[in-house]
Amino acid sequence: MRMETVSKFIKNYLDRYCNFKEYWNYEDGCVLIGCVQLYKATKDPYYKEFIIRYMKDFIRPDGGINGFDKEEYNIDSINSGKVLFFLYEETGEDKYRYAIDTLMGQLAAHPRTKCGNFWHKKRYPNQIWLDGLYMAQPFYMAYETEFNQKQGYNDIINQFENVRKNLYNNDKGLYYHAYDEAKIQYWANKETGLSPNFWLRSMGWYLMAIIDTMDEISIEIFEHYKRLEELFKEAIKGILQYQDKESKLFYQVIDKAEIDGNYLETSGSAMIAYAILKACRKDVLHKEKYQFIGEEILNKLVEYKLVEKDGNIHLSGICSVAGLGPGEERDGSIEYYLSEKVVCDDPKGVGPFMMAYAQWLMLHTEELI
Repeated sequence: MRMETVSKFIKNYLDRYCNFKEYWNYEDGCVLIGCVQLYKATKDPYYKEFIIRYMKDFIRPDGGINGFDKEEYNIDSINSGKVLFFLYEETGEDKYRYAIDTLMGQLAAHPRTKCGNFWHKKRYPNQIWLDGLYMAQPFYMAYETEFNQKQGYNDIINQFENVRKNLYNNDKGLYYHAYDEAKIQYWANKETGLSPNFWLRSMGWYLMAIIDTMDEISIEIFEHYKRLEELFKEAIKGILQYQDKESKLFYQVIDKAEIDGNYLETSGSAMIAYAILKACRKDVLHKEKYQFIGEEILNKLVEYKLVEKDGNIHLSGICSVAGLGPGEERDGSIEYYLSEKVVCDDPKGVGPFMMAYAQWLMLHTEELI
């Protein structure tokens, strides 16, 4: 891997970074989480200072969060809160602890499906999206482990179990993007409630959700840890069936490589690389078998997706956005997933790329010790 190129890209990207949205959002959280992991990998204060500067505009002394609206009950709003645990540990400042409680206040009141999972958003009632597992569950698990004596562990595991029960396709070894428990959404199958296709980034969110939740669980609660490990290994085995043999990356619509217009997508591929490399570090996957696979994906992202333009390096090939509904918008068809813009430097791609690189650095540091 051209490490100098990767480091240069990340520093230049952060130097010119503008908040993705003016309000509290999950996209910025992806970049912030990447900074946390790079700080842990390198101890370079640059990354920690970036996070602290960002949070100055959002976290009030009483733990209130500027630009955050609990009443929206948007599960995405939890993602950036994962960084607050790091800041509280590093600085000891109470405002970060209070802000953690602010976000837990949303989860405590968040509407749920009948089977017990958080709705994706208030405006998306009765819906479970794979994205939402990543946004909320690692934060929820960290809170339970650190501050709530593990009381919510069963709830967290149950939410993963419901997703396995309702969204998994055994023949494909993949998870559908979303599930409508009410079975009334335009995009939902009227018998199963499932969206019609397998979107790469949603599988990436799912894999990151499991490995990050495992990272926060107390391993003393062995049966829960073991169950998450089983789900993770099953999902890794499933997704690797669809890895492109030449590029080592993955397609936007995972199982439809042959479809005209389908393309090798960066963010989902980076998420898979991250999940595998972190799992190798945590001995969830055997390094001898899987570390090379994770490193190969990351190397190919560097080779194929880092491009130079106008004197700067950019991360290309990122799906700008994809969702389902509301109404008849975004119907989950193959044509829909291939119609969304493909962009450079979107934080949903750069953040996981940073995370994957951080895990690569940590693996190689540990090998030298």
